[in-house]
Amino acid sequence: MKVKGVIFDWAGTTVDFGCFAPVNVFLTVFEDAGIEVTLEEARKPMGMLKIDHIRTMLEMPRIREAWNQKYGRDFTEQDVLALYMQFESELMESLATYTDPIQHVKEVVHRLREEGILIGSTTGYTDSMMEVVTQHAAAKGYEPDFLVTPTQVGDKGRPYPYMIFKNMEALGIEATNQVVKIGDTTSDIKEALNAGVWAVGVIVGSSEMGLSEEEFMALSEEEQKITIEKTAQIFKETGAHYTIRTMEELPALLEKINERLEQGIEIS
Repeated sequence: MKVKGVIFDWAGTTVDFGCFAPVNVFLTVFEDAGIEVTLEEARKPMGMLKIDHIRTMLEMPRIREAWNQKYGRDFTEQDVLALYMQFESELMESLATYTDPIQHVKEVVHRLREEGILIGSTTGYTDSMMEVVTQHAAAKGYEPDFLVTPTQVGDKGRPYPYMIFKNMEALGIEATNQVVKIGDTTSDIKEALNAGVWAVGVIVGSSEMGLSEEEFMALSEEEQKITIEKTAQIFKETGAHYTIRTMEELPALLEKINERLEQGIEIS
C-alpha cells in the first residue's frame, strides 16, 4: 500500500505565487460596487467556486452591514450574479499573466512521475477560466495528468469532495488512503478531509500566507520563520495532516506517508 496519486490545487499551489489573480479582482469588483473590503476578507473564502466565494464574502457580517448601509437592503442572488459576472469578465482579461509555475513544482512533478505517481488537480476556477490557465501553464512546463473543475461536478466545488473523487476515478486509484491532496487554502484542506484523503497545506506562495514572492523575500529570516509558522498553524487548526514549506519537501513527505501505510496506520 503506497501513495498512487497526488492531487494539486492550482493558483497559490502550483502557479500564481500568492494567488493574486482572483484576489485583485475581488477587491476591484466590490470597490466598484461601493463596498470597501479588506485583503483578509477577500482571501478568507479562497479556494471555493468563485460565485460561492462572492456569496460568502457578502454573508460576512461587516460586509453585509456595509451593503445594507449602501443600498438600504440586504443583498440578493441577483446581486451575487451581477458581481460574479463582472468578476469573471475582469479575471479573464488578466488570468494569463498569473500562470507562472511556482518554484520546485515542475521538478517535483517530474520526479513523482518517474516514481509512477499520478498527478491530478482540482480548482476553484470554472472550465472557461482553466482553459486559459492550463494552456499557459503547459507552455511554461506544468501540466497535470488530469483536471477537475467545479463546472464538471454540478458546481459543487470545495469543500465538497467530488472533484477529488472524479480525479480518483479518472486516474484509476481505488483507495482514498493512496491519495494526497495538496493546497494553499483552508478550503483545500476541508475538501481533502471530506474526501477522506491525506490533507497537506503548502505554505510559501499560498493564499493563506498572502504575500507576493517579492514581499516574502524582503522579510528577514526571523520574519519568514514567524510567517511560515503562523500559516502552518492555520492549516493544522483546519485539520491538515501535514504541512510543507515548499514543494521541495513533498517527496520526503510522501516517503513518510508510505511508511505509515506500510505499517497499517490509517488516515487520522
